[in-house]
Amino acid sequence: MWNYSSVKQNSNMIIDCHNHLGVDLFFYLNGYHPYAQDLPALMTEGRHCGVDRWVVFPMVSNLTFDVAAMHRGEWVTGGLEAVPYAFENARMMREIYDLYPKLGKHVLPFAILDPLREPAAQLKKLRELREKYPFYGLKIQATIIKSDVLALLKEGRGFLEFAAEFNLPFIIHSSVAPEDTWSQASDILKVAEATPNVRFCLAHSCRFDRECLDRVAELPNTWFDCSAHRIHCECVGLGMPNVAPAARRFDADYRDPTAVLRAMAETYPHKLIWGSDTPFQSYVDDQYSLISTYKDELDCVHALPAALKPAVTQDNLLKLLQLKDESILTRA
Repeated sequence: MWNYSSVKQNSNMIIDCHNHLGVDLFFYLNGYHPYAQDLPALMTEGRHCGVDRWVVFPMVSNLTFDVAAMHRGEWVTGGLEAVPYAFENARMMREIYDLYPKLGKHVLPFAILDPLREPAAQLKKLRELREKYPFYGLKIQATIIKSDVLALLKEGRGFLEFAAEFNLPFIIHSSVAPEDTWSQASDILKVAEATPNVRFCLAHSCRFDRECLDRVAELPNTWFDCSAHRIHCECVGLGMPNVAPAARRFDADYRDPTAVLRAMAETYPHKLIWGSDTPFQSYVDDQYSLISTYKDELDCVHALPAALKPAVTQDNLLKLLQLKDESILTRA
């Protein structure tokens, strides 16, 4: 039976649930920032800020998309690889387990997937990958690659069956922007409601949408993470459409990200999971310059009351993960 009693004894452990490794060619080719992060860089900065463990997954663009088209800002298949994320997942696992095995002991890798394109081929590659390398969950970022998350209930249902077979949770990028038809928080909740035997974490605090956050609190198989928290608070002040409008927004003072995180932790003490979204705690393109740092994200966490902090930085994530072997979080 799953439990987390031995990890729970270290109530000061901080686990970052949301980190990207690798290179994002779409961001790089279009002049956006950030666009890359390797394992040593992540862990060096994270340890300096007081983080003990990391959940990691690859960047979002993948080599099934044509590189020249990405350079034009377009998503066209027919690139260097045939199976979405097969190269990226394997490349990240090699970095963790083969290139930097001592550092790799401190991370929990997730495999990333495209819920719509080539599901059978992806599942075959995921099974092959799992035979060689352990991974502890599945990640989806459907918005950037324009892939419908609701495909999980149709063409991509095999991914849900795979997750149930190996008791793997999902972390899924969520959106509330009207033009984002691919990864609406409400659609992710539909998938979760239809799949009670699989666990889901909705990233980015459901963009502060109170209705979706309340529904996460109601469902026994859903959690949410607060990744890229500070720049999302800044987006509220800028009136940007990527966060919930005032009528639907979780009530808090968004001029103070620390106060917002505390309010969410008090309202959803069993559902909120801390994650930084490194290196995407900042986002810079031709229109926006939203800047935060790893330290800025941790400062919000360190300001939480002692009674709330362990749940946000450890306990709720462990309930999402349901690790069979707790020692992976305590080994040196």
